[in-house]
Amino acid sequence: MESTLDTETLTTQIYTALHNVFDPELGVNIIDLGLVYGVDIREDGFVTLTMTLTTPGCPMHESIGEGVGAALSTVNGVTGGEIKIVWEPRWDPSMMTDAGRADLGYW
Repeated sequence: MESTLDTETLTTQIYTALHNVFDPELGVNIIDLGLVYGVDIREDGFVTLTMTLTTPGCPMHESIGEGVGAALSTVNGVTGGEIKIVWEPRWDPSMMTDAGRADLGYW
C-alpha cells in the first residue's frame, strides 16, 4: 500500500516553522517580511522553497539560509530541501504582513 503525503498539512507545518527564521538585521521573521514566495513539496517529502531577500546584496543570506535549513529539519515528513533565491518580483515593504509592519513600526 502506497502512503500519500498530506501536502496541505505539511505546507502549514513548514510555514509555521519558517515563522521562527528571522532576518537578523530587521528582527522580523521571513514569513512576516514577505520573503517566502512559495513552497513546493514532492511526494517523497523533498521541499523547494522559493524566496527572496530584502536586497540582492543582503549580507545575512547565509544566516537566513541556515535558519531555513534548521527550521525545515524540525518538520516531520520533510526529507530534504533546497532554497531557490529569486529577484522577481523584487521585494518591497508592501509584501509584509500586518504583523511584520507592526514589528517594524509601520503603524
